[in-house]
Amino acid sequence: MHAYAARFRGAARCACKPAPQSALGKDASVQPIDLKPSAQGKVRDIYDLGRALLIVATDRLSAFDVILPDPVPYKGEVLTKISLFWFDHLADVVPNHLLTAEECDLPEALVVHADALRGRFMIVKKAEVFPVECIVRGYLAGSGWKEYREHGTVCGQKLPEGLTESARLPEPIFTPSTKAAIGGHDENISFEQMVEIVGDEHAGRLRDASLALYSAARDHAATRGIIIADTKFEFGLVDGEVTLVDEVLTPDSSRFWPADEYEPGHGQPSFDKQFVRDWLESTGWDKKPPAPSLPEDILAVTAEKYIEAYELLTDEPFMPEGE
Repeated sequence: MHAYAARFRGAARCACKPAPQSALGKDASVQPIDLKPSAQGKVRDIYDLGRALLIVATDRLSAFDVILPDPVPYKGEVLTKISLFWFDHLADVVPNHLLTAEECDLPEALVVHADALRGRFMIVKKAEVFPVECIVRGYLAGSGWKEYREHGTVCGQKLPEGLTESARLPEPIFTPSTKAAIGGHDENISFEQMVEIVGDEHAGRLRDASLALYSAARDHAATRGIIIADTKFEFGLVDGEVTLVDEVLTPDSSRFWPADEYEPGHGQPSFDKQFVRDWLESTGWDKKPPAPSLPEDILAVTAEKYIEAYELLTDEPFMPEGE
């Protein structure tokens, strides 16, 4: 038995049942639900409540912009709890869209679905979402390292010579991208291209907000033994105000490295889905649907990594709420 399973035996709610892959759909393992999402992302299902939205984090996992066939146990709950932590911690930096994540605040029509929703939902303000992803990089990793080796740049931005893989950058850099539909690939764009998409005023505000959020989160994570190498934010307008939306600073949207093992010059161990990416790379998969199934041990280790990230960041034990 893997550690993540053993530790939850005897929890207040039964944790031995698999968390639902689609928390509000026909595939839900708790009970069938006859609601259909108003919109679906790679991981989240979104339901229109009229004046607000219900966002449900499933246990789906994506890599290389492809949804993988196997859910990761507890993942949706972990992502939701981490986002809730950051929304609270960073509320003074940038306003966010969260209204509530309390079960008692569920609309009456959804109370019957409480078991499927518990621990993995947020009710949020509606926002006019900007069609860009706001990426901040503090370290040289992933596609940024590949580009730097070839051109000495990251997303077209010139960096000092002589940097090594995983090196800390002199200053965090803002590298926006397009936001592709499911099955598509996000594309890096320049700040000037971003201005063409969202306008000069909004582009500047999104850049400044992203860098401020990253800096505040990086400083907190450092006290908890985690390096946030890079992350992505999404924003929208709520009553004309730039507002942080979607998830925030989770293992799905960020690279988290253990600080006590940090050693520039090569890739780093991580608390995020890089572990899954590395396994997929080793299979020779062409990164096109369908993706190969993940072995049970890969799913178990991934769940452990996500949970460990939550516990380190929040200094709280993870206890699953949903059945």
